[in-house]
Amino acid sequence: MKVKRNRILPWGKKFAAINLFGVIFAKHGMKLSPTLINHELIHSRQMRELLWIPFYILYVAEWIWLLIKFRGNSFRAYREISFEKEAYRHESENDYLDRRLRFAQWKKEV
Repeated sequence: MKVKRNRILPWGKKFAAINLFGVIFAKHGMKLSPTLINHELIHSRQMRELLWIPFYILYVAEWIWLLIKFRGNSFRAYREISFEKEAYRHESENDYLDRRLRFAQWKKEV
């Protein structure tokens, strides 16, 4: 996975990295842990399944809906996005992508 260091992306102090079309953008000096890399790899898999552009459309639409639902709490809305919930839930599991089911972000965990 390619990593680009920069001063702009991701926006905000609470975020370490952002994955855009399979490239991780991180601020200079930000440590990218194996857990964070795995989190972004999960997003890359989600993107490929949805053919990239639909992923971003669904991601932003869900965030806007959740932003309204949580009355402007942008960080809570972000954490409740189905794509993020899956990535955070499994970011510490190094073998997760080997056993991940397609469209797992919308499937109930058992």
